[in-house]
Amino acid sequence: MAHTFGTDVVVAGAGPVGLTAAAELRRRGIRCRIVDRLPARLPYAKAVGIQPRTLEIWDHMGLTRTVLEAAVPMYGQLAYVNGTEQARIDLVLPPEVPYGFAALPQYETERILDTYLARFGTGIERGTELVAFSQDADGVTVALRSASGAEEEVRARYLVGCDGAHSIVRKKLGLAFEGSAFPEEYMLGDVEVDWDLPQGYGVRAMHRNGDGEVDDILVCIPLPGRNRYRMSMAVPPALSTAGRNDGPADGVVHGLDGGHAPALSDIQTVLDRLSPRPTTASRLRWSSVFRISHRIVDRYGDGRVFVAGDAAHIHPPTGAQGMNTGIQDAWNLAWKLVLAIEGGARHDLAASYDAERRPVGEEVVERTVRHATQGVQADPADPGTVMLREAQLLVGYRGSPLVGPASEGPGPQPGDRAPDCTGLTAHIATFPLRLYDLLRDRGHVLLVYGDGEQSGQLAQVAGEFSGGRVGTCVIRPAGSTTNTSGSPAYVDTLGEFARLYGVSDGVTAFVVRPDGYLGARLCPPTAAQLTAHLARTFAQADSGTR
Repeated sequence: MAHTFGTDVVVAGAGPVGLTAAAELRRRGIRCRIVDRLPARLPYAKAVGIQPRTLEIWDHMGLTRTVLEAAVPMYGQLAYVNGTEQARIDLVLPPEVPYGFAALPQYETERILDTYLARFGTGIERGTELVAFSQDADGVTVALRSASGAEEEVRARYLVGCDGAHSIVRKKLGLAFEGSAFPEEYMLGDVEVDWDLPQGYGVRAMHRNGDGEVDDILVCIPLPGRNRYRMSMAVPPALSTAGRNDGPADGVVHGLDGGHAPALSDIQTVLDRLSPRPTTASRLRWSSVFRISHRIVDRYGDGRVFVAGDAAHIHPPTGAQGMNTGIQDAWNLAWKLVLAIEGGARHDLAASYDAERRPVGEEVVERTVRHATQGVQADPADPGTVMLREAQLLVGYRGSPLVGPASEGPGPQPGDRAPDCTGLTAHIATFPLRLYDLLRDRGHVLLVYGDGEQSGQLAQVAGEFSGGRVGTCVIRPAGSTTNTSGSPAYVDTLGEFARLYGVSDGVTAFVVRPDGYLGARLCPPTAAQLTAHLARTFAQADSGTR
């Protein structure tokens, strides 16, 4: 058996989650190998919904423009019951949110991430399967097998399993994956239709029987192309997998079925029953039968091995939460592994991945099951909150061991997403900037709002404690004209930062993490408060480092 050493992280699985993890690691200078047992990317429009929060993450990485040029907007949903149009749902977010909802076939998402990853000299090792691993206090030894049967042993610092619902990493790590399968079966089809419904709107057409129960359903999500949709509907009896004995060996019934694929005529039959307009389907690109389960692991990792995405949680596709949640798993884990590998992290930083992400996964599984069985309209939250939550803009980590205590007053709290704002100006740029422009492609950032020289002192403390890993930006109130801090400074010309962050007179400091969440809100800030917070994440740098 050949032996290979010298990589920092092995990522198993090259779907959107694994590619996000690998891309962020490589972007930040960490050596990484990404392997996938499939010989090529699957041409299936499986996960198609792109949430605004995911676009914010890709903005930070610098690849949002490519996604925006390939995707189509999702403006809302048209609903019909027994052929009668119901109230239209418009996907409207607060004006400070920089991105709306979008749709893109999963294979296109993977292509974009794969191309981005290649910029850093890393490609997917196709036809390569992870077959075993062992770990010790210093690293993980991973056994890989290529399509030819050749075996290789790789020594890495960490292993990340993004290898789907039937994850080998999860099984060999011994993680529980409790839950069950829904009895219903569905079929998917990627087709074009000739109806005249508004572009950019999903379609949900249902039939209710005499008892008011839904006994037939059609859901259509727009895709790039002319009147192209990913459609899902109840499976006809002839295509049902019920009674077959060829289910997955691990008992996890979830995802696409490799048996008989629905024909265009099967999809047309459903459209004839449920379509809100008479229409003819054509150009069937792909179809499949699929089942749905809801499961979540008992922990997101053990030691130096972690799981993310479908390897950690599976649930109904309601609200397009699955892939986007998995991408946020990878985003949360990657920056922590970077800091640990660089030697700047406190010893237990990577363990905070489970503390922060498993509660999010549990909430998503519970909510999507509830919405799938009772409908989104049964959600007890107000419509605005539901919209923000579906956009994944309310995901947060309050109470995490990494974030500071709550602060009095308005504005976001430690653990909340750092909101974007507009109207920031500087002496050289002749156009206003967004806050996300200042945070793009950076690690930890100390944002100091207010006048005075205290920002310079705080910047020095943050830089020295973290070994130069915390940068500083000063946001000055509207009307300020001078900068004596020595750090990059911007003027809150429109007062948007002050409004959205709930600040007024005096000085307030915020620590923004690499994943765009607030680690601390200090008002008024002191050096002691700042160092106490940074000690939650960083191993204090030795004198003279960096």
